[in-house]
Amino acid sequence: MTASTETLHLQHADHQAHAGAEGWRRWLCATNHKDIGTLYLWFSFTMFVLGGVMALGIRAELFKPGLQFWQPELFNQLTTLHGIIMVFGAIMPAFTGLANWMLPLMLGAPDMAFARMNNWSFWLLPPAAALLVISLFVPGGAPAGGWTLYPPLSIQAGMGMDLAIFAIHLLGLSSIMGSINIVTTVLNMRAPGMTLLKMPMFAWTSLVTAYLLIAVAPVLAGAVTMLLTDRHFGTNFFKAAGGGDPVLFQHIFWFFGHPEVYIMALPAFGIVSQILPTFSRKPLFGYVSMVYAVCSIAILSFMVWAHHMFAVGLPATAQLFFMFMTMLIAVPTGVKVFNWIATMWEGEMSFETPMLFAIGFVCLFTVGGFSGLVLSIAPIDIQMTDTYYVVAHFHYVLVAGALFSLFGATYYWLPKWSGYMYNERLGKLHFWWSMIWFNVTFFPMHFLGLAGMPRRIPDYPLQFTDFNSVASIGAFCFGLGQLLFLYNVISTIRGGVGKAPAKPWEGAHTLEWEVASPAPHHTWESPPDEALVKKGLRAQSLEHDHE
Repeated sequence: MTASTETLHLQHADHQAHAGAEGWRRWLCATNHKDIGTLYLWFSFTMFVLGGVMALGIRAELFKPGLQFWQPELFNQLTTLHGIIMVFGAIMPAFTGLANWMLPLMLGAPDMAFARMNNWSFWLLPPAAALLVISLFVPGGAPAGGWTLYPPLSIQAGMGMDLAIFAIHLLGLSSIMGSINIVTTVLNMRAPGMTLLKMPMFAWTSLVTAYLLIAVAPVLAGAVTMLLTDRHFGTNFFKAAGGGDPVLFQHIFWFFGHPEVYIMALPAFGIVSQILPTFSRKPLFGYVSMVYAVCSIAILSFMVWAHHMFAVGLPATAQLFFMFMTMLIAVPTGVKVFNWIATMWEGEMSFETPMLFAIGFVCLFTVGGFSGLVLSIAPIDIQMTDTYYVVAHFHYVLVAGALFSLFGATYYWLPKWSGYMYNERLGKLHFWWSMIWFNVTFFPMHFLGLAGMPRRIPDYPLQFTDFNSVASIGAFCFGLGQLLFLYNVISTIRGGVGKAPAKPWEGAHTLEWEVASPAPHHTWESPPDEALVKKGLRAQSLEHDHE
């Protein structure tokens, strides 16, 4: 163990001697990584419900042509807030919550490196969420230019736009603080014997995601600050009338925005890479190539931003460069999908709920990846820009990718968190219900887009009615199905179907399964024994007897 690791362990032992707040102070002043992880997870689920209700409002309006419930202005505000809340309020905090809960347990660390900063990074989120919700009720309403906040609409919007900009600043600050914590924890607090190329894939994907966030969150903060000064302080960064360029915003936004897609996808890769080997009862196939694939995807994500902007009139050379760079990402992504399939190949597979969600992730994410390849071809993308084909593509990547992996992770680690087993039958019902109605909701959107239906409109011509009605019915059924998940989680916390053993999954070999269920409030106050670490590594084929 390094000197820095020993120092951090001693600091945490000293800190824990003074712990023990109860009631609301336990949560407000929380410095324990499990408490903060729990706060993150419940916050993200609350935001998921809020964003989901907005999505249902959108689908209710689109059930049939004509204006049913909302005026166009409010409809556009709902689509904008739905995107911002789902990306920044639901998915990103959920992965940070998982990292908080699981990284110290998986790495053999007593806590996250900076416990008090961890507390701050969470408590910045509720005020940001409040600003976004309040923006609906101020004069002019919430931002209505889409989650990408393109000028000139975002410059002309009312004060709701200012609230959204401040909310994004808070959310970005929280993400940077959380990322610094993750990087420091992973690099300095691993158990003895656990080198970088022997740590769990979820730790690797969390580490790379944290680096991505530290790199691009300030870029978004800069872009929205320039918007703010254009709105109130007479600058002309994006105002064409003053000599500025609205397309400049798109370049800056998507330099942040495309790595952001992988910020939401890479942790999902890590989760699936933990679940598939466990229920295949085989080590992860091609561990090292998986690590290189994750790093390659992260690096390439900085070189593809303009594929979101083919329609703005880029030079042909630039279109070709970004087209081929985008296609290149299919290579490391293909390596990952190949390795997941090879992991399952000839494994002793069983199909508990986490495994079902992991397999569902692989299938749906692959469909989303293929539609992304179609969009990477510049001449096709120019035809498809701002149609429902794009909506279908990114929901297959993000809903299927992030949400299914998060459901899988919850079922996988819920016994460790609560100390009880969840209802397996209800979990499987939740999976099949979500799988069917997700596809009923989003697959018809491919056809709507190919037929030319633009997105972000509250009304549409008659020929789009049938597919829109099917998608709306699917959305309401998909939303209803999430009540099964909520009921299953709450009933598990209250006792479930029985007590969970320390290791409920036969094929799990990472360190978190070596502590009791539920995980004690303080774990790994002393670093785990090196022999214990090596035993787990050997089971994962990451350590061999001759080493």
